[in-house]
Amino acid sequence: MTFHITALCGSLRQASINRTLLNAARQVASSHNATIHLFDGLGHLPIFNPDNEDTDDGNVAAFRAALRRADAVLIASPEYAHGVTGVIKNALDWVVASGEFMQKPVACLNASGRATIAQAALIETISTMDARIVTDACITIPLNGKNVDVDDVVQDTSSRDLLDRALGNLTAAIPTDDISKVI
Repeated sequence: MTFHITALCGSLRQASINRTLLNAARQVASSHNATIHLFDGLGHLPIFNPDNEDTDDGNVAAFRAALRRADAVLIASPEYAHGVTGVIKNALDWVVASGEFMQKPVACLNASGRATIAQAALIETISTMDARIVTDACITIPLNGKNVDVDDVVQDTSSRDLLDRALGNLTAAIPTDDISKVI
């Protein structure tokens, strides 16, 4: 059985340290019988408007479907001006009422030791959406100011151990009694 985790990057930059951290997690995930699928469509979501919540926009539908298929969610997002990025907040707004986060195990990765305010705000927002924040899976691996790639993160014993522990805690929080969710 394999757990399916949808990963969300709050930065649209291809060279983002948050994307690097999520891609490193993808490499570590197999040791936890998990596959991480990075959802790359956040930048294509329209600006949220409650009047259009029942939209038939294909990007919104794809985002909601990716979350529904997921056994858990993994988020890494930078901090801008002491807040979460607009792209991650917009994405979360699209699924507040539709409920894809309800009771879903969620972990938040932080790639900057300085991004504490946004990390706390992100966790508060997701908790309000009735997600199950897996506190022991929410970690900081400070990559800011470093020129690292995925292999550097995975090969660094400390970083890999933190990712391994976080993914172990996240997958342990996934209910296995619902056979239809575990493939």
